Amino acid sequence: MVRELERSSAREKRNLSDFPETAPAANPVFFRTYSRRTERGRETWEEVCDRTVKGLQKLGNLTPEETQLLHRMQNQLKTLASGRWLWVGGSKWIEQPENFSGAYNCSSTNILDWRSFGLLMDLAMMGCGTGAVLEPQYINQLPPIRNRLTLTMQGEIGSTPAPLRRQETEVKIAEKTATIYVGDSRQGWVNSYQTLLELSTDERFAGEVQVFIDLSDVRPVGEPLKGFGGVANPVKLPDLYQRCAAILNKALGRQLNSVECCILIDEAAVTIVAGNIRRSAGMRQFSFDDELGANAKNNLWQQDDNGNWRIDPERDALRMANHTRVFHSKPTLEECIDAVRKQYYSGEGAIQWAGEAVARANVDLIPTPSLKIEFLTAYAQGKAKQWLQERYPDMTTEEIEHRSVRVGLNPCGEIIGSNFHCNLAEVHLNQIDPYNFKEQEEAFRAAALSVAVLLNHKFSEPRYQYSRELDPIVGVSFTGLFDFFVHAFGVEWLRWWVEGRPQTPQGIAFKQREEEYLSGWREIVDRVVWDYCDRHSLKRPNRCTTVQPSGTKSLLTGASPGWHPPKAQRFIRRITFGKNDPVALACIDYGYNVIPSQSDKDENGNLLNNPFDERCTEWLVEIPVAVSWADLPGADEIDINKFSAAAQMDFYMQVQKFYVRHNTSATIELRENEVESLGTRIYEAIRDDEGYISAALLARFDALETFPRLPFEPVSKEIYTKMVEETLARRQIDVFHAALSRYDLGEMMDSGPAGCDSDKCLMPETKAM
Repeated sequence: MVRELERSSAREKRNLSDFPETAPAANPVFFRTYSRRTERGRETWEEVCDRTVKGLQKLGNLTPEETQLLHRMQNQLKTLASGRWLWVGGSKWIEQPENFSGAYNCSSTNILDWRSFGLLMDLAMMGCGTGAVLEPQYINQLPPIRNRLTLTMQGEIGSTPAPLRRQETEVKIAEKTATIYVGDSRQGWVNSYQTLLELSTDERFAGEVQVFIDLSDVRPVGEPLKGFGGVANPVKLPDLYQRCAAILNKALGRQLNSVECCILIDEAAVTIVAGNIRRSAGMRQFSFDDELGANAKNNLWQQDDNGNWRIDPERDALRMANHTRVFHSKPTLEECIDAVRKQYYSGEGAIQWAGEAVARANVDLIPTPSLKIEFLTAYAQGKAKQWLQERYPDMTTEEIEHRSVRVGLNPCGEIIGSNFHCNLAEVHLNQIDPYNFKEQEEAFRAAALSVAVLLNHKFSEPRYQYSRELDPIVGVSFTGLFDFFVHAFGVEWLRWWVEGRPQTPQGIAFKQREEEYLSGWREIVDRVVWDYCDRHSLKRPNRCTTVQPSGTKSLLTGASPGWHPPKAQRFIRRITFGKNDPVALACIDYGYNVIPSQSDKDENGNLLNNPFDERCTEWLVEIPVAVSWADLPGADEIDINKFSAAAQMDFYMQVQKFYVRHNTSATIELRENEVESLGTRIYEAIRDDEGYISAALLARFDALETFPRLPFEPVSKEIYTKMVEETLARRQIDVFHAALSRYDLGEMMDSGPAGCDSDKCLMPETKAM
């Protein structure tokens, strides 16, 4: 039965797509995430390649040879442009300057004024992942809350006929009242949200403001969102204003604290996600000594005596982002171990060593190991600005300030900078022959070109444009590194992993070969990006390489995500859809199982079990997956679940040292008995200036005690085989595209990939402590 299913899958892929047979999730993911609706139906992969490469050629004035290379590498699934570009690249929408941010995976913004909050909502609505730096030096610039807001909602959503609707938000101010007429546009939503925040500190009022929110111009559920894609669903919009007002009122007479700022940002994200505008991705950075920030998600998820999970409704919005603590001096051994222990139990509290981030972000001024150590010593003493001033006396105060605060992170931590936008491309190493070096050169060259092109954008927001001019950055990533090395080095490399990657003669030889590959790819990227910039009169980025987590794009080729080992040789992969999404309905007809998502709960906060429950809003489609090397002789003897945290840390640091110039997005899985040893290893890596910036940690359990409905669930070969057979037995139609055509009659239900293309953003944040 399994072989029959594989033959059926092969026939479909030969006829309707170029996705490899080892990627059973490719069709659901592609049609959900990257294929736009056209007058002829949904785009094929070839049509997506045509659209996106033409967009890059036009924006970047690429040569015919460069254009042909990009198209060939993308069509062969060896190099993919960013997830955002796959969605919007080549569209008329993205050619409008106000929409440029929608082309970028990720951003980071220092939160220092009300405009910052509005910018983050605008970015999120365009699909750009948002980082927010919430350290005191920024949030202390916000004015104290002086006005109590009393809200009254008026005007039924959709009551104004379409031709008469306001597109822009209008505000009318009287002596004690303010009326906000919410505009029916992205900017309309953003400006209404920002205006409400501004009213809390508006000096035209004497301490009390009666605020009327008029929603009559907002289009109702189900109307298309022109240009960007998807349909409107303002179901959470009224709640946004009420929740924000409640947060602001609690801070009356003082400045907002970091967690209040965080929740204000995340409440906007909740509204956006519920509105079918995009899935959310965020990073919130707190100062190392900020106890409120460090404990913001404690016991967010709780389990009752019957095993049902619920989330504290007052803090539910905090699920919208990852949290990190920024250390500007080197943490102690005790602090590192405590941070690892906290992450083991809560999933939050990662340490970011800011000194290494700033050093890497200034590599053009700190090019040698000796200078870097000198700078890091100065940074740990709080003298980074002084160090820069002494060596570069002609540098402006503004530039020194910018260079010294490049600690901002994108949602999964792989990009570093300040007030930045960054574009990422990805090489799928599992599609490339480890001994075909010409193919590797072409793939990394194509990736470098595709990210360099977006440096031609000029942003209308001054803070982002200043950062682009002073510190242009790009990110060339890869995925499937683990698969690549298994095919390059064989099962003996896996056995070395089981041993903990020790420094034996064999291990030293393996590490040398890993380094050769990694450093060689980095050199290709730097050379190609810098050559493009020189030829097009653009400032060279001083850092070009990273590794993103790659949750979704990896599924197009069946790659193990980023640098990480797979969860197992065989596993269940769960993919999120809106309830009754046409692609999800096609998945049911194709034989895949469907369950409610983590976000669907009953009135008591318990997870739902019936996907057709009227309270259910999101589905998880379950797909059985096997890695490309699962059937290699001896591979089944390897228990990936036994790979130690130390081995994962060692491999991650190989990538960090020899390929990555930004940061490496990493999720290291650990058991409770590894807390102290991993904390000690992180401490040593920071103490000895080995290049560590930050990594996320995730508890690993040997028993059945685990979080519910994770994106991955390892299974045995027997269970995998049984699931494949059951999938085939349920299958009503052999061709996925034909199944989709049964339901694909309306607009798409979402708008492309999230700004953070990661499953890490979907992980539950806390275990009951």
